[in-house]
Amino acid sequence: MESRAIARYVRIAPRKMVLVADLVRGKKVNEALGILHFAPKRSSLVVEKTIRSALANMMNRDEAKNINPDDAVVKEIRVNEGTTWKRWSPRAMGRATRIRKRTSYLHVTLSV
Repeated sequence: MESRAIARYVRIAPRKMVLVADLVRGKKVNEALGILHFAPKRSSLVVEKTIRSALANMMNRDEAKNINPDDAVVKEIRVNEGTTWKRWSPRAMGRATRIRKRTSYLHVTLSV
């Protein structure tokens, strides 16, 4: 059985979030949560929260009565580029420079 959770519009650049997602891909959920708890990256909090959400989605199904949550594995974890917020910063001689605030979409799939 599979379950998934999606975190959208996360205010962390996808390039930074991929580093954390690669740490837990293919691992058991308990091991992945232990790694994320001690990872010194800001995006590890978002990834941990999304994995916990996917696990809760799995356990709240009707057919989940005979499933042990310790057997769950991070089958797929994907980070995509979300929308980019565009802001402007003043520069010298009356000019302006665009600032791109990047967002991420995180897709987590767990399986038993």
